[in-house]
Amino acid sequence: MKSYPLHIDGQDVEGDRWIYVVRSSAFLEDPKPAFDLKRSLELNRGAVPTDDVVARCALGGMDANDAAVRAARKASRAWGRTPQAVRSRIVVEFNRRLAARADELIEILIAEGHPRRLAQWEVSGMLCGTDEATIRWYESQLHQTFESQGRRIDLVRKPDGVVCVNPPQNAAGSNSTMGIFALLAGNTLVVKAPRSSPLSVMFVYRELLVPILQEHGAPPGTVNLICGPAAGILRDWVSNPLVDDILFFGDSPAGLKLGEECLRNGKKAVLELAGNDGFVVWRDADLDAAARALEESFYGSSQICMVPKYAVVHPAVAEEFLDLFVERVRKLRPGQPEDPEVLLSPVLKVDRFFDFKAEALGAGGRLLCGGERVGLDGLESPTGLFCEPTVIRLDGLERARGLSVVREETFFPLLPVIVPDEDSDERLFEAVVDFLDGNAYGLRNSLWTRDEDLVDRFATEVGNGGQLKINDSHIGFSPILSTHGGNRQTGGPYGELNYAGLRTTHLQGIVRGTGDPRPLDPRVLTTTEKADD
Repeated sequence: MKSYPLHIDGQDVEGDRWIYVVRSSAFLEDPKPAFDLKRSLELNRGAVPTDDVVARCALGGMDANDAAVRAARKASRAWGRTPQAVRSRIVVEFNRRLAARADELIEILIAEGHPRRLAQWEVSGMLCGTDEATIRWYESQLHQTFESQGRRIDLVRKPDGVVCVNPPQNAAGSNSTMGIFALLAGNTLVVKAPRSSPLSVMFVYRELLVPILQEHGAPPGTVNLICGPAAGILRDWVSNPLVDDILFFGDSPAGLKLGEECLRNGKKAVLELAGNDGFVVWRDADLDAAARALEESFYGSSQICMVPKYAVVHPAVAEEFLDLFVERVRKLRPGQPEDPEVLLSPVLKVDRFFDFKAEALGAGGRLLCGGERVGLDGLESPTGLFCEPTVIRLDGLERARGLSVVREETFFPLLPVIVPDEDSDERLFEAVVDFLDGNAYGLRNSLWTRDEDLVDRFATEVGNGGQLKINDSHIGFSPILSTHGGNRQTGGPYGELNYAGLRTTHLQGIVRGTGDPRPLDPRVLTTTEKADD
C-alpha cells in the first residue's frame, strides 16, 4: 500500500489524519463493505487494510495550507531566477519518467474509478502536452529578442509568482499536470489534491516531479502538495496576498464567481470550467469515421468537459448516420473499470439525466436508444449506478436551441442529435455556424466534411471555442496544441486556448540602448525598412 504524506517546503509532513483509497471496483461490486472498510480505517477503528486498499494520503488543515503558501512565496524568487534551460530540462525529464511509468499511473487511475480506455486517453494527453516539441515552443514564446536602430529589445514573459492549483475530482491527476507549465514559466506551486481522489495527484508530483526538482537543485518550496478542506483553502487563496494566480477546475457558476472574487482581490484566475461542445456532420462526411469520433461522447459516461455534448447532422445523411451511430452506441455497456472495453462510469447527476430526457421528449424529441438507469450488469435498476448511453433525435435548430439538453452542459450520457430542417446548403451552413457561435460555452467544436472550401469557411467563421477539430478525434491530442482552454462560460471573459505557462506570466519589454539618451529622429528609417528598400 502506497503512503503519501503532505509535501511542504521540501519536506514530507504528517497531516492530521489519513484518507484511504479503496479500489473503485470494490465499491461497484459491493458498496457497503467497501465503504465500511474505508470509514473504519479513516476513523482508526482497528480495521486491517485489504488488497482493495491501494493507498493512503495525508489530510491536513488550514495550517498546512498556510505553510505551503508561505513556502511557495519564499522559493519564488530563487526559482524564477533559475535559467529557462534548466526549467525546460526538468519538464522534458518529467515527460520521460511519465512515459516509463505510464502503466503504473493508468492502474492508479483505474483504482480511482477511471475506465481503462479513459485512463489511457488521459495519460496520452499528459505525455503529449509535456513532450519536447511543446516545451521548445513554450521557450520561443517566453523570451524573444529583436534588434532595432542599434537597440536590443527583449520581450520576456515574467512569472507571476505563486500559482495555486485546484484540479477537479473527476480527473485530478491528469488535470493537475497543467500546473507543471506554470512551473516551466518560473512560478512556484501549491497543488491541492481532492479529498475524494488524491492518489493520482500525489503520484504525479511526489513520485515523478519532486525527485527531478531535487536532482536539479530547485529551492525547497518550489512545489508544495496539500490535501484538505476545499472551501476553506479556496477562500484563503483568494484573499491571501502571497498568492498570485489560481488555476481552478470546476463548474461554470462556481468558477465564474471565483474569477470575480480574484479580480476584486487583485489576482488572476485561470479557469477551466464546463464544456458544451458541438459536433457537425455534413452531407459528404465519412459517416463511419464520424460515428466512431462521436462515440467519444460517452467516455466516462460523458462526465468529461471536452467530449461532444450535442451533434448537428445534415438532413441529407441523417438517417444513414444515425443508423450507424446508434448501432455503435447500443454496444456500450457498464462494467468494472479494469475491463479494456468499458467506457462508462457511474453517473453522479442521475436526477438531471431524467429531467433533461423528459424535457427533450416532451418537446417532440425521439428516443433512439438507451434512457434507463442500470446496474453494473447492464440491467434496468432503480438504484443502479449507471445510465444507459442515450441518443435523442431533435428536429430543427431553432426548436432545439432552447432545450436544456442542448443549451446547458450535460454531465451524463445523454446525447441530442439535431437534424436541421431542409434548406439550401449555403443557408444551412450559415445557420449551423450561428448555432455553434450562439453556444454559451466555448471549449471545442468539430466538423466532418470532405469539402475543402467548407473546411476553410468553418476554420475562418467559427469564433467560439478554444479548439476547432476537423475530420479528427474530438478529444485527441497533438504536440504544441494545448490540451485545455476555451472562452465564454468555459474559460470566463479572458478565456482562450489555455497555455498555462503563458497565462501565469506577464509580458515585460526590456530595451538595451546605445548609451545615447537623446530621442530618436522619427525620420530615421528602421533597419527593416532600409532592408525592404
